[in-house]
Amino acid sequence: MAPLLFIFLLLPNSINAYTDPSDASALMAMYQNLNSPGQLTKWSSTGGDPCEENWKGVTCDGSRVTEIQLSSLGLSGGIGYQLSSLTSLINFDVSNNYLGNQIPYNLPPNLQRLNLAGCGYSGNLPYSISQMTSLKYLNVARNQISGQLPDMFGQLSALSTLDLSFNSLTGDLPKSFSLLSSATDMYLENNQLTGTIDVLPIFLLKICENIANNKFTGWVPSQLENINLQKDGNSLNSGNAPPAPPGTPAAKKITNQDSGVSGGAITGIVVSILVVGAFIAFFLLKKRSKKSSSTDIEKNEDSSFAPVTSEPHAVEAKPIVAKKVSVAPPDAMSYSIADLQIATDSFSADNLIGEGSTARVFRAKFEDGKVLAVKKIKPSALPGGMSEDFIDIVSDVSRLRHPNVNELVGYCSEHGQHLLVYEFLKNGSLYDFLHLSDEYSKPLIWNSRVKIALGTARALEYLHEVCLPSVVHKNIKSANILLDSELNPHLSDCGLASLVPDADQASDENDGSGYSAPEVSMSGQYTVKSDVYGFGVTMLELVTGRKPFDRSRTRAEQCLVQWATPQLHDMDALGKMVDPALNGLYPVKSLSRFADVIALCVQVFNVFFLFYFFFVVVVVVVYSMWCDIVDAAAGARVSAANVRVVEALVRLVQRANMSKRTVGIEQGSSVRSAKQDS
Repeated sequence: MAPLLFIFLLLPNSINAYTDPSDASALMAMYQNLNSPGQLTKWSSTGGDPCEENWKGVTCDGSRVTEIQLSSLGLSGGIGYQLSSLTSLINFDVSNNYLGNQIPYNLPPNLQRLNLAGCGYSGNLPYSISQMTSLKYLNVARNQISGQLPDMFGQLSALSTLDLSFNSLTGDLPKSFSLLSSATDMYLENNQLTGTIDVLPIFLLKICENIANNKFTGWVPSQLENINLQKDGNSLNSGNAPPAPPGTPAAKKITNQDSGVSGGAITGIVVSILVVGAFIAFFLLKKRSKKSSSTDIEKNEDSSFAPVTSEPHAVEAKPIVAKKVSVAPPDAMSYSIADLQIATDSFSADNLIGEGSTARVFRAKFEDGKVLAVKKIKPSALPGGMSEDFIDIVSDVSRLRHPNVNELVGYCSEHGQHLLVYEFLKNGSLYDFLHLSDEYSKPLIWNSRVKIALGTARALEYLHEVCLPSVVHKNIKSANILLDSELNPHLSDCGLASLVPDADQASDENDGSGYSAPEVSMSGQYTVKSDVYGFGVTMLELVTGRKPFDRSRTRAEQCLVQWATPQLHDMDALGKMVDPALNGLYPVKSLSRFADVIALCVQVFNVFFLFYFFFVVVVVVVYSMWCDIVDAAAGARVSAANVRVVEALVRLVQRANMSKRTVGIEQGSSVRSAKQDS
């Protein structure tokens, strides 16, 4: 009995010694991206136990990895894109290696120390750093980081040491620098930073502040004289800024009497201008040239995009080059056509899981048991079969990394064939869940619908606001929102806008889908605003369970947006159009707020209403605000990244989870998965 008791006493420690599966997976992926270097002893890309086997540089607490210290080991390649699953990691140091390219978007979220110095990184700082509220030490010195610093330091109140030195940063310091309430050491030397240094957290800097060899101007605050401020190589003046010269007249307020023009006359002039302008703008909008060089989509098609955090900048005109050079995608595996034929059983109909205007998608099972999705591009989607263009597309798509974006695994470009290989999600698309339910599946409960909307909104936020230049999707619809085993959404076809024809060339299938924004048919171009419209239509699907366009219904109810929009703020009507599959199990307030978000996303331009609104506002309220009111339909629509959309959906998720009225069991995804695997 005693030996048995001894074994039971030891058992919990034995179990805790094994590494958490998500941590082990992240380290194996990291090892593979680092080109499996021999200096990382005991590491493996195919198995092993980092904590139990004491992998080099890895420190654990129980089953969780808490530290990774791999400085100055001559490593090369990348560090992978699964680092966000290392939720217990507090110290991450890979400094002085040859890691190149961009800093990964998904970094460990709970870090206290992050050292990426001397790794050859370019681009800018990833947005995920702004969410590391426990971060105390950040060092990205001696890289090639460029561009203006994003205004992303507002939540880093614990940060005490910040080293951005010896990079190529430009522009003024972000205002959120002033919120670094724990900062004691800051190193900004040897960049090309401009503007004043007023935003530095001068009330707490105690030890060292190095801003030498930049392009700062203005006056040095007197508070900084008490610290070791190194400021050589700038155009700064010490001491307090001088007062305004004596006798300087105060700014004179201009009144209507001073101008000699009465308020009524000004109002009449403005109204006349607005009347004429409204008609001119309307007809110009209809006849706008489809060859305009300033549209959002042309910026995206002509420029490579990369995840960054700063606001989008205007794209400069590119010089004409004699020869285009395509670079192999750094983060995607190259497959042979033979491998994909074997995995898909020669692209048999039994493995066909979807088809659109540009590609067919097949289920592929490889020899190692891994199941992936293979998208076979139709020749018509890539005119001339230009392999160089395809490689450029793959290179761009491989850089898109976000939890709610379907991940590109690999590609194939052989013998005139062009294929993309993605992660396979067993639960299929949102469209399948809403419109192709069967005896093996259960309807989505309210909580899941809100969660899906929020995840999709975050994916659009990433594409529109984080990527530079913004990535226009062109084809937001429920069929392109894939669901994993926990019903988390993954937006597919991101970065493939160049394969989708413009509106004037789109097929009848696309024109009648119900997802296309009204302004698209007028301008012939897609923008981030038209993406938001498609997202709003998808949210309507989630609420009503109806298809966006359904010819089987009466004419008044065929177009979902036209039928539903007038009822979004009528609670009685709204309750009647909710998906019957919910059986009334939803919080009424949550439904109302969900409807408010939909209304923001599907706003449609009404020229007669806007004309009347111009007149009333200018005459009755203030004519000076007329320029802020004149806006196109899409311009009035909120961005997917707008806090009013994303944060509203976040609150809905929180409230829905707490609601006593939300009753139901999550979908039997395992049953559905078993059915699809069979």
